[in-house]
Amino acid sequence: MKSVGNANIGFLKEKARLLRMEILKMLTESGSGHTGGSLSAADVVTVLYFYKMKHKPADPEWRERDRFILSKGHAAPVLYAALALSGYFDKPLLKTLRKLGSPLQGHPCSKMLPGVEISTGSLGQGLSIADGIAMGLKLDGLTSRVYCLLGDGETQEGQVWEAAMTAAHYRLDNLCAIIDNNGLQIDGPCSDVMSIEPIVNKWEAFGWHVIDINGHDMEAIVNALNEAETVKLKPTMIVARTVKGKGVSFFEGKVQYHGIAPTGEELEKALKELKYNG
Repeated sequence: MKSVGNANIGFLKEKARLLRMEILKMLTESGSGHTGGSLSAADVVTVLYFYKMKHKPADPEWRERDRFILSKGHAAPVLYAALALSGYFDKPLLKTLRKLGSPLQGHPCSKMLPGVEISTGSLGQGLSIADGIAMGLKLDGLTSRVYCLLGDGETQEGQVWEAAMTAAHYRLDNLCAIIDNNGLQIDGPCSDVMSIEPIVNKWEAFGWHVIDINGHDMEAIVNALNEAETVKLKPTMIVARTVKGKGVSFFEGKVQYHGIAPTGEELEKALKELKYNG
């Protein structure tokens, strides 16, 4: 198994495969939800939960834990899959996604599910929340880090840029944001709706340390997150270039799967591609 630093790349690839299968199964069971953006973020979320972040599934409120904020809350299935496979709750609960009374709401709800730091879903707000948490951790003298995952279409929101200025102004070097830059949003290509490019230059101009990577390359993700920890007096933005629906050939790059769950037939085909064994 290939390793980068102390990260086992083979182990991470296998976890990402399992995450994608759980995402697809729970979405099909619910009959609704967001397929494309959950799959595109699976590799980044895998590295965070199974390599980088300090967290204790048996003690979700552990004071010294790292915090993960899913600003693109509609991609809740990828978070739920990571939490289940990490041991925060039993995997069968995933089948209750979006069901009445389930703690697995369509968007993450911190009051209902252990491991969810904050309720998200209103796009543009997650980075502001992450700023506040990062500032609070510094005031408390804790070395914990905050990771915030945004969608690329989400960065069209003005509040994101207010939060970007805030993080740079207060030198929040315990904050690492990641953009799931898959190029598509619900209304079509980001470049057509409201172009966010040149995205790297913009974040650099706002005072951030920026790392531009292939968001499906495990080594690149590991190296970027490791690099972010070495940066002082600046927040870090990782621009993760991803593919909507990554991992299933007939979902990849398809804007129509932004907010549509797989059918039973599509699930069967997708699991074969992902080599599901039961």
